[in-house]
Amino acid sequence: MTVTTPIKQKLPPGPTKPSFLQLIDWIRDPFGLLEKSAQAYGETFTLKFNNNIPSLVFLSNPEVIEEVLSSDAKHFDSGRANNLLLPLVGENSILLLDGKPHSRQRKLMFPPFHGEKIRYYGEIIHEITEKVAQQWQVGKPFSIRPSMQQITLEVIMKAVFGISDERRNTQLKHHLTQSLELAAGSVLRSSLLFFSILQQDFPGSPWRTFRRRQQSIRELLQVEIQKRRDDNNQWGNDVLSLLMAARDEQGNPMSDEELQDQLLTLLFAGHETTATALSWAFYWIYKFPEVQEKLLAELATIDDITDIKALNQLAYLDAVCKETLRIYPVAFLAFPRITKSSLKIGNYEYPPDTALAPCIYLLHHREDIYPNPKQFQPERFLEREFSPYEFMPFGGGSRRCLGDVFAPMEMKIVIATILKQYNLRLAERKPVKPIRRGVTSTPASGVKVMLESR
Repeated sequence: MTVTTPIKQKLPPGPTKPSFLQLIDWIRDPFGLLEKSAQAYGETFTLKFNNNIPSLVFLSNPEVIEEVLSSDAKHFDSGRANNLLLPLVGENSILLLDGKPHSRQRKLMFPPFHGEKIRYYGEIIHEITEKVAQQWQVGKPFSIRPSMQQITLEVIMKAVFGISDERRNTQLKHHLTQSLELAAGSVLRSSLLFFSILQQDFPGSPWRTFRRRQQSIRELLQVEIQKRRDDNNQWGNDVLSLLMAARDEQGNPMSDEELQDQLLTLLFAGHETTATALSWAFYWIYKFPEVQEKLLAELATIDDITDIKALNQLAYLDAVCKETLRIYPVAFLAFPRITKSSLKIGNYEYPPDTALAPCIYLLHHREDIYPNPKQFQPERFLEREFSPYEFMPFGGGSRRCLGDVFAPMEMKIVIATILKQYNLRLAERKPVKPIRRGVTSTPASGVKVMLESR
């Protein structure tokens, strides 16, 4: 990397077209915009979207990313960079908080997703996967992504919400899926989040429908929260119970509003994202028969596929999951860090209110780190270990995804369950490309497969 003299208070180069058109490109074809910009301006460039972030600087050099993520968090805001998610997750969401409020929520939410507690969920994930897979019909092509959505939503409902009332469970799932489709579905629907002018509340408007569904979700969650309180704290092992029992350093629990917002955040961050990752995993597994054969041979060495300790010892399964998350990461970016004052990072001294965005997609496609980056090659994760600033599907620093242990566990159990018990193949030969879905990416066709036998 060429070292140059820092440029005083000047942003890196970027496209000169109007910010409104840059935002349209970002919504319509984020992968194309990222690749074209990197080709034209290098590993650091600026895009302007004219929304709640004046300037967004994309970073894909691991040394610069490390400098940002290892800097003292007091130099940055990050929550306000996610304000477009406010209608989805609420103002108390850990995604929207900064400073001490963010630290408090993170400490309260961290334990249920790490350590021995998450091993309890292994059998739940396996049972739900089998229940969904039994609905598949031999010889009938289907898109696997809706099945993965079914699995991950049911896992969220059982592991996170732990709702025992079947009627309330069904109502909540219905409202959740409809709400996500309204505000975070297709590229056109995603525009609701990016353009405030589209957030108009009038009879029949998509925004009014979305807001009403969100209110219904909150009412159902509040009924569940109150029921737990009325049951004299006789709670289970689900995440909601653990969050209700958690106390901060002053001995205070989360308020009902905080609980609602964090539950919505977990649904948004853990349901759609894992479903997408699993869909990509099965695409690559069935696209390359040798990958499937190696996985089956490795899975044959363990007896209990719900034993996450045993699954974590399977090096090739781990490599397949990591390569899946590398080649088309679900999130384009790690959470942007917004400078609170002038700050020198790399070769630039950035003015206040500059959003620095480690670009996961471009980082994962650097030829110098990942030779032939467009090729699916799990072996690269067997040959060397990558630093947290070279491979970062879950972001990094103080904003690293809380599901960084839970999501890989869920992926491994679902993959193991389906590979060992169901014989699938791709139903289409054409390559599958990534497209935007809300603020994340997804396979364009949902990955068409066919069940040949059980």
